[in-house]
Amino acid sequence: MAKKPTDDGETITESAVISEHIDDALSSRYLAYALSTITQRALPDVRDGMKPVHRRILYAMRQLKLNPEGAHKKCARIVGDVMGQYHPHGDQSIYDALVKLSQSFSARYPLVNGQGNFGNIDGDSPAAMRYTEAKMTAAGLALLEGIDEDAVDFIQTYNEEDVEPQVLPAGFPNLLANGSQGIAVGMATSIPPHNVAEICDAALHLIQTPNARIETLMNYILGPDLPTGGIIVEPKSSMLKTYETGKGSFKVRCRWEVEDTGRGTYQIVVTEIPYQVQKSRLIEKLAEVIESKKASGLADVRDESAEDVRIVLEPRSKNIDAKILMESLFKVSELESRVSLNMNVLDNTRTPRVMDLKEVIQSWLDHRRDVLQRRSQQRLGKIDLRMEVLDGYMIAFLNLDEVIRIIRFEDKPKEELMRVFNLTERQADAILNMRLRALNKLQEIEIKTEYDKLAAEKAELEALLGSEKKQWAVISEQVKELKKIYGPKTEIGARRTHFEDQPDIDVDLSTAFITKEPISVVLSGMGWIRAMKGHLDDESSLKFKDGDNLAFCVNAHTTDKIIIFASNGKFYTLGADKLPGGRGNGEPIRLMVDLENDHVPVGMFVHDESRELLLASSEGYGFRVQESEIIASTRTGRKTLNVKAGTEAVRCIEVKGKKIAVIGENRKILTYDLEELPVMTRGKGVRLQKFKDGGLADITTFDPEEGLFFRDSSGRRTEVNDWELLEGKRAQAGRMAPRGFSRKGVFDPAKTL
Repeated sequence: MAKKPTDDGETITESAVISEHIDDALSSRYLAYALSTITQRALPDVRDGMKPVHRRILYAMRQLKLNPEGAHKKCARIVGDVMGQYHPHGDQSIYDALVKLSQSFSARYPLVNGQGNFGNIDGDSPAAMRYTEAKMTAAGLALLEGIDEDAVDFIQTYNEEDVEPQVLPAGFPNLLANGSQGIAVGMATSIPPHNVAEICDAALHLIQTPNARIETLMNYILGPDLPTGGIIVEPKSSMLKTYETGKGSFKVRCRWEVEDTGRGTYQIVVTEIPYQVQKSRLIEKLAEVIESKKASGLADVRDESAEDVRIVLEPRSKNIDAKILMESLFKVSELESRVSLNMNVLDNTRTPRVMDLKEVIQSWLDHRRDVLQRRSQQRLGKIDLRMEVLDGYMIAFLNLDEVIRIIRFEDKPKEELMRVFNLTERQADAILNMRLRALNKLQEIEIKTEYDKLAAEKAELEALLGSEKKQWAVISEQVKELKKIYGPKTEIGARRTHFEDQPDIDVDLSTAFITKEPISVVLSGMGWIRAMKGHLDDESSLKFKDGDNLAFCVNAHTTDKIIIFASNGKFYTLGADKLPGGRGNGEPIRLMVDLENDHVPVGMFVHDESRELLLASSEGYGFRVQESEIIASTRTGRKTLNVKAGTEAVRCIEVKGKKIAVIGENRKILTYDLEELPVMTRGKGVRLQKFKDGGLADITTFDPEEGLFFRDSSGRRTEVNDWELLEGKRAQAGRMAPRGFSRKGVFDPAKTL
């Protein structure tokens, strides 16, 4: 057989070389890695809610006898035992997992009682493991209860020198109580903590009513109960869907209150923050919000926390409503966050899948029943062995003289005892090992009493194993005892996270903290703009520079948005509170928006997103547009009506009727239905009227019942008689205007913006 040399001089045979396609090799090896990550690292078991590292930590602590009533031991000792016996990975990852089990702001019911610096809610790291100490809590001990009574299966450790539990007996509903977070290969899990008393109530109801709906279970489990408290504002219907599908999220807000600081001023104090939000990072973000003016109502933020959370928020003005200020902060900071739920867990066959709320609780109950059966079976086996020995003792007492003779004179007393009295090997050994002092009348009575007691216990266990109803009754009692320990009236069991309906407050951050005051916005023909206090009734009192005059004047409030439509077909948006004051002539509009020198404003009005506008160009093209579509977010404006060179946008009017009337520079009028003009968001539009010469002079909308009006040369509002004669289809030429129609060729200016 051919051999090949290796780098170290040795040779290998060709039969030892495995030929495999690179795709197959990578696929098989990556699949093995993915499965290992899913089952051995990232996803918890639905029965005990633990990942292997957490399970090994608790089991190692039990081996070290770190019970709640005992003393603490160095975390370095615990980590060393876990790494050396059960978990062949880095010591830091084991210590991090141990720390998480002890942090009261991470675990709702800590499984480890830590002593020393185990980190804080600010995100500071814990002290090194050589400085900290730990022992188990009552909840951690409950997870291990009965582990020595054949309650669960054991598997060999990584070095096959010892054994470890594949799952814990789980006398505590750890999966829902403490939740779990993990990222595997192609899947993840995220389960927030819940209240144990509520879980117990739901479990008891599920035992009584196995076909219960999740909607019914939610009468007991109200929602997550987070270690850091907070307020859940998620609708009930949304939470129901989340628990039914096993996937979703919950909106959580901080808990806050208003403190009166005297003289009409106040400050807001945050006492609870959302789950998994670092307090120091939250305060940094709030400082950035103040600096960037994303919430202009907030003036300062201070951290006055000691053992409890106390974050102080100072409003910029005492006139700012506290609720509106907080709603604005919820939008731009982690004072409001979403806690996700993805109940992707390993079921009792170690298969990953997403479970709903009912399946998770039922899986825990089924596991508790399996543990009960195994513990009872194991106890039954021990009873049988002890009763067998006691039977032998009773035979010895009844035949004491013969037993003594056989022991004294026979060469093989064990075999002789078994032959003469028909004893088992275990009974014969027990008799031979019996002390002489036990051969008294009192001891005989004790043996009979013990035998009768064991016989009664055996009968109870056999009845228990033979009755499913009795098994569920025992589990119900166990759950009730657990609820007593973690009931709503206990310090650790009281619900921390509460529920509220989200306030129906629609906060516009751009205007939320602006004092609403009446103003008059004035734009001159030369493009100078200003905002004067109050609403003007008499525009003739306005003064302008020499050669300048009034172009537009609108009454508004400081909280409004002012819209300017220019001849280039663009809309520009200005905040009314940011306009220059009424003293002097104001400021040029071109300092506020990028308006070309060869274009001018042709319309100015207060924004109302419920309105519909009609735009028209001098060429006679136009369309309708919703006012909600025209807001410009930058000073460059929002291009809406496309106009080519030599053409300008000339009209922007509010749609107020069902008919459109168009007049060209040739004094021909055309009316038609409004529905013939399409609604668009941007473009050139469609032809409004056909012109042989000239272009568009004016356009308006009107209701047929009210009639069509125009302003004559003396300014009087005059009705157009027989306007029906002017009716046609869009893009037609129309008919000559009736006698007396305005020489300027315009309709009623009152209909325009």
